[in-house]
Amino acid sequence: MPVTVLLVDDEPLVRAGLRAVLEAQSDIEVVGEAADGAAVIPLVRQLRPDVVAMDVRMPLLDGIEATRAVLRTVAEPPKILVVTTFEDDAYVYEALRAGADGFLLKRARPAEIVHAVRLVAEGESLLFPASVRRLAARYGDDGRPARAVLERARLTEREEEVLRLMARGLSNAEIAARLVVGTETVKSHVSAVLAKLGARDRTQAVIAAYESGFVAPG
Repeated sequence: MPVTVLLVDDEPLVRAGLRAVLEAQSDIEVVGEAADGAAVIPLVRQLRPDVVAMDVRMPLLDGIEATRAVLRTVAEPPKILVVTTFEDDAYVYEALRAGADGFLLKRARPAEIVHAVRLVAEGESLLFPASVRRLAARYGDDGRPARAVLERARLTEREEEVLRLMARGLSNAEIAARLVVGTETVKSHVSAVLAKLGARDRTQAVIAAYESGFVAPG
């Protein structure tokens, strides 16, 4: 089955460009478009996309609030890929903290756009880990809430090791090779880390690791 994508951006040319790039791939299908975040929830419920590629800045409802709304109201929410002009934008970091799974630059090359959609859909790697680290260093909060989450989680020594490797952007297969264990074992550890942290996905777990000081973002 192809990865299905909903495009949300107030610029028609951006939507047209993304559609052209993505629909050139046999394993990706664009199932709909919207010009503002206010239209996202009904379209998500109707179309059930795997991924929403969503502009972070829109006139009525921006990507941050739209992300929060989708995660709050949709029972099985799609992956959310924030589309942005500037990678060091505070809006991008707020969208990631709100639950977005990654971000994509509007100036990205076609191959990078396709890779981002596939990677977010799979959910087994962190998209642009170095950029997420820089955003956390620049815009992270005082760390007290995240530290409390880490303390309550009581991660095992192996789970802590897996979280550190996740923060470096390693995939499940790469973590398995580093720890000399099976991929299924790593998947079990990752699932345990996410559950204990109350994180929706790897991105939120890594942000918690940075903001708590468990992993240094700088």
